[in-house]
Amino acid sequence: MGNRVARDDYEWVYTDQPHADRRKEILAKYPEIKSLMSPDPRLKWIVCMMVAVQFLAFYLVKDLDWKWVLFWTYAFGSCVNHSMTLAIHEISHNTAFGNTRPLWNRCFAIFANLPIGLPYSASFKRYHLDHHRYLGGDGIDVDIPTEFEGWFFCTRFRKFVWIILQPLFYAVRPLVINPKPISRLEIINLVIQFSFNVGLYYLWGSKPLVYMLAGSLLGMGLHPISGHFIAEHYMFLKGHETYSYYGSLNLLTFNVGYHNEHHDFPSVPGRRLPLVKKIAAEYYDNLPQYTSWVKVLYDFIMDDSLSPYSRVKRKLKGEVKQE
Repeated sequence: MGNRVARDDYEWVYTDQPHADRRKEILAKYPEIKSLMSPDPRLKWIVCMMVAVQFLAFYLVKDLDWKWVLFWTYAFGSCVNHSMTLAIHEISHNTAFGNTRPLWNRCFAIFANLPIGLPYSASFKRYHLDHHRYLGGDGIDVDIPTEFEGWFFCTRFRKFVWIILQPLFYAVRPLVINPKPISRLEIINLVIQFSFNVGLYYLWGSKPLVYMLAGSLLGMGLHPISGHFIAEHYMFLKGHETYSYYGSLNLLTFNVGYHNEHHDFPSVPGRRLPLVKKIAAEYYDNLPQYTSWVKVLYDFIMDDSLSPYSRVKRKLKGEVKQE
């Protein structure tokens, strides 16, 4: 468990990200994909159902013994809350109400944020669009680990700890890599979430609060679904910076596993990404892909050639327009 990884820096490249050129090429050949770029009418109802399920769970856990609270937190709450973060990811691309109603999407994301307990939906929107526009961009893309993460988490045991602490690093990274002035919507998100958390505590006590917050932290740490954090962009094969996953957990994650397809067509809702792959199969079938996020986590920890440094990074040229 003490073996040190071989990497001591990121994989620096001097080419543009591949998604923009592939998008143009695919659209020229298959213009019908444009018809998939519209809101998903089911999304808002699925999100409302998930929020309702968690509200019911808050009520049900309030009278359980602590051992059962913790059991259901990991076995159920962590799955739902991680799935809810990916619903917020979907909403950040305006797939709930469309591009003509951006404020409706932002407000709906704050609503979807409630059972997660951690106010992040407004901030996520600002940084996530930069991730798409400037994938791997030095000082811009906060999905890339910091220098400290790459330097310190360099053994198998430390990588294991790093995966457990993923929620912490995702929260701190923007403040280190690309701090932005706090926005009015972020303040609203914070106030609404804090008020909800306090109200939940006063209504049903500490157990629902622990179920909610611990479920979010555990679900984004050492958890099968959290394998997507590693699978999406960590360079398991030299020269490839985005990977898709086509396993069954896509059913719980709004097809976030179709990640090459998503970066090629971020305006296509997750439910329709399998259609993109089907229409333009020759562009995706031969790309490196995964069938197990659990195996991704295992391989990342055990492979001494992989570390938080295993990311493609590029210096950006020209004017950078951030959210």
